[in-house]
Amino acid sequence: IDIGETVADSAEVASLPAIAIDEPTIALNFLVNNSPFAGREGKFVTSRQLRERLEKELEVNVGLKINFDSNESYRVFGRGELHVAILLENLRREGYELQVSQPQVIFHEENGPILPDGSRASVKTEPFEEVIIDVPSGYQGSVIERLGSRAFQMQDLKTHGNQVRITFMGPTRGLLGYRNQFVIDTKGEGIMSARVAGFKPYAGEIKKRAVGSMISMASGKALGFALWNLQERGVIYINPTTEVYEGMVIGNTAKGEEMPVNPTKGKQLSNMRSKGSDEAIDLVPPYIITIERGLEVMNEDEYLEITPKSVRLRKIYLSENDRSKAKRGKE
Repeated sequence: IDIGETVADSAEVASLPAIAIDEPTIALNFLVNNSPFAGREGKFVTSRQLRERLEKELEVNVGLKINFDSNESYRVFGRGELHVAILLENLRREGYELQVSQPQVIFHEENGPILPDGSRASVKTEPFEEVIIDVPSGYQGSVIERLGSRAFQMQDLKTHGNQVRITFMGPTRGLLGYRNQFVIDTKGEGIMSARVAGFKPYAGEIKKRAVGSMISMASGKALGFALWNLQERGVIYINPTTEVYEGMVIGNTAKGEEMPVNPTKGKQLSNMRSKGSDEAIDLVPPYIITIERGLEVMNEDEYLEITPKSVRLRKIYLSENDRSKAKRGKE
C-alpha cells in the first residue's frame, strides 16, 4: 500500500481523492563519499546502503522524489534547501557518509500563447515562493533591498508597534543562499517563513556577489600562523589543527577568484630576530561549514562531504591539474 491509496473491504467502494503534493523545486545528486577521508567515521559508506536508505525514505517522505537510474549517483528532488538539509542531517546521525552536488532549481517548459503561424509558444517557468518576514522596523530597509535584488516583489507590509510583517513573492532561486544572510542582516531578530506558490514565468537573471574558493594545495593539519595570513584574503571555514587534504575548500576569497593556498605552512624559524618575529596571532572566528551553510555557499564544481562528525566542502576534482583539464574540456 502506498501513501494516498484507499484501503477498502470491497472493490465496489469508491476510492478517496488522492492528496495533492506540491512538486519538488530543487534537485541535486547524492553520491558515495570518495574523498581522502572517506570511511573514517561512517558505518554505512557504500552505494547499495545509500540506495536502500533512500528507498526507505520515499515510503514516508511524500515531498521527495528520487531517480535511481544511475548506479554512481542518485538524483534527489526536494522542496527547498531546508527539506534536503533535514534529510542529510538524519542520514549523518544514522551513520551514513555521502557527498552531494550543488542544488539546482527545477525549470519547466509550458505551453504559452498561440503564435500567428498557429503554433504555440513555449514559456520557461520556475518555482516561486511566498515569503513572510517578521522583523523589528529598523531592519525592514535592508530586508526589502536585499530581497529586491533577488527578484522578489513586496506584496504587503503591516506594522504592529515596533514590529513589521512583510510579504514577498519571488523565485526560489532568489532564496538559495539567503537564509544565513537574513540572520546577519537582522542580527538574529528576524523570523522568515516561506511556502511554494507554484510555477510562474522565469524571473530573469539574478546577480549574486561572486565568491571564489580558497583551495588547500596540501594535506595535513592546518596551522594558526597560516590561517592568520590567509584571513586577510577572505573568510576562513576551519579552525587551527583541523585536518585538511588537497582539493578541500578551506575558505572563500572576497575578489571572487579561486586561490590555491597552503594552510599547513608554519612560520619560518631562524637564529635572527626581526621586528615582527614575536607578533601575536589574532585569528578571526571561522565561518564553520554546516549542512545548511554548505548548500548555500558551494559552487557548481564542488561537493559537500557529509559524515557523522564532519561537514567539509571540496572540489569535485581534487588536484589543480585535474581541475585545469576539466575546465579545458568544458571550453
